Amino acid sequence: MASLKDLRNRIASVKSTQKITKAMQMVAAAKLRRAQDAAEAAGPYAGRMASVMANLSTSMKDSPGASPLLVGTGKSDTYLLVVMTADRGLCGGFNTNIVRKARERVNALQSDGKTVKIITIGKKGADQLNRLYSQLIVKRFDLAGGKSVGKEAAGEFGSIVREMFEAGEFDVCELISSEFVSVISQKPRTQTLIPAVDAIDEGVERPDLGGAVYEYEPDEEEILNVLLPRYVDTILLSALLENAAGEMGARMAAMDNATRNAGELIDKLNLIYNRTRQAKITTELTEIISGAEAL
Repeated sequence: MASLKDLRNRIASVKSTQKITKAMQMVAAAKLRRAQDAAEAAGPYAGRMASVMANLSTSMKDSPGASPLLVGTGKSDTYLLVVMTADRGLCGGFNTNIVRKARERVNALQSDGKTVKIITIGKKGADQLNRLYSQLIVKRFDLAGGKSVGKEAAGEFGSIVREMFEAGEFDVCELISSEFVSVISQKPRTQTLIPAVDAIDEGVERPDLGGAVYEYEPDEEEILNVLLPRYVDTILLSALLENAAGEMGARMAAMDNATRNAGELIDKLNLIYNRTRQAKITTELTEIISGAEAL
């Protein structure tokens, strides 16, 4: 049985941990509001961009002059998976769920005979995937603890993906990240990034033109050449912002659970401490009474 001193030290240690988890919960709650507002603010822009792209691609997807970024290479032999996680842990199963989704996708593609390449965004995803797929990871990026989440980062990642596509390094690009459902619910998802026509088909319903013929100035091809890179960046930016909000929501929930668990553990330790102390006092009283009777 632990001594009273050991129990006191254990209680003090758990109380210190409880203070830390409570502070982390409050910090995550403060950051969550800003991250959630940013993610929600990007939603209308992303939705409008998808609608415009769907309208333009309706008449261009079957055109022989359509951009490969829109319709792809005509093959699906090599897949590039962009796996987006957080830089930090202590957020429950947030990172683990995304990595599990990535593992399932890699295994499914490899079982179909596809070549798989991986780009990781976020330290946690890179660390976990490196254990099993180190030979598949071609690039890895850190987010500086969430400080570099924004349009600049999305533009940088989008440029790298497009350069790899133009160099013929892959045929299909998929993005694996977290969908921000609510503060307490984050769901890992897979989105097609390239070819963009597949991403549009997944994300928005194509408009029914009713037989009407639209003329664009400049023409659709020139407009798409400008909008396609921006569309890829928009998907990446929206995913970055949703990931940031999901991470803070998951961390807030995890730290709340940890704080409550620490409180329950402190109560149990206090009960054991009081019982041990009472037993020790009773033993000492018994010894004193027995000694007095012997005299």
